[in-house]
Amino acid sequence: MLSDGFVFLVVAGILSVLVIGNVVFSFVAERRNPPIGNFIDCEGVRLHYLERGDKAAPPVVLFHGNGSLIQDLIISGLVDRLARRNRVLCFDRPGFGYSQRPRVRIWTATAQAALFVKALHHLGVRDPIVLGHSWGALVAIAIGLQDTYPVRGLVLASGYYFPTARWDFWMMSGPAVPVLGDIMRYTLAPVISWAILPMLLRKMFAPCAVPANFKDNFPAALTLRPKQLRAAAEESAFLIPEAARLQSRYSSIRCPIHIFHGTEDHLIESEQARRLHKVLSRSNLHLVNDAGHMVTYVDGDTIVQAVNSLSVCLEQPLRIIPSRDENGRSPG
Repeated sequence: MLSDGFVFLVVAGILSVLVIGNVVFSFVAERRNPPIGNFIDCEGVRLHYLERGDKAAPPVVLFHGNGSLIQDLIISGLVDRLARRNRVLCFDRPGFGYSQRPRVRIWTATAQAALFVKALHHLGVRDPIVLGHSWGALVAIAIGLQDTYPVRGLVLASGYYFPTARWDFWMMSGPAVPVLGDIMRYTLAPVISWAILPMLLRKMFAPCAVPANFKDNFPAALTLRPKQLRAAAEESAFLIPEAARLQSRYSSIRCPIHIFHGTEDHLIESEQARRLHKVLSRSNLHLVNDAGHMVTYVDGDTIVQAVNSLSVCLEQPLRIIPSRDENGRSPG
């Protein structure tokens, strides 16, 4: 029989190989996919952001979802299309892409919003339209709830706004557990994430196929780094509590809001968008037929129209795109 000491050495050796392999993998991933934007230091946090368009144009701020990064919003076409008429700023949220996520802070949607508001002040951004996809929609809402930082409007896509029984979110939060999670994300978690990534992408884009330009240009290797896996796991754990904490404050948002959601979203049910629309007094609901969680790829033109309708000059009356009914049809 094998001795306990021998088994321990074998296990330790395997774990050591995995740790070294993941460190090397992260290094290679970053060499092949260097930062594409600029950096700003705010409250001891280094944030990576991309800026496009005319600085004198109305500002639009974009936030990606959990596990993603700036490139997602670029590949969708939103950044380039919005930059034709607006000053566009797109951030890697804390822990994603090349933005830091210090462990001394709990990165709730409100904490992220406070950080971004200060960063936007430093960048001279006033009265922006804020667009958030998926988890980024909660950050956009938290910015809209800031008393000292007015926004022109919010555009929310595929968001999760009300707590429900979702065991899948909790199951994905393992790498966020202290110590054990740290061991996981430097050993098995990147391997498991790499194995399930194709299935997860198919689920996110379903019922549509994963676009060819996404397959070719999205830096998936960056999302598999241990530090980004920790951020993604934390946000999986925080999602339901954050929705529960914020839901009582939604009705206090006073700016115009456009809510987008795919009717075939297999990750977050479209009922979330319907419920939010009922709560908000100045919202338009856009239910997009035959679209899944990545509604930003399916109905980007309408999303751009919604943003541009909010960025009209203050002297002009605000043009609101007609909302759609529960079946995704425009009234009239």
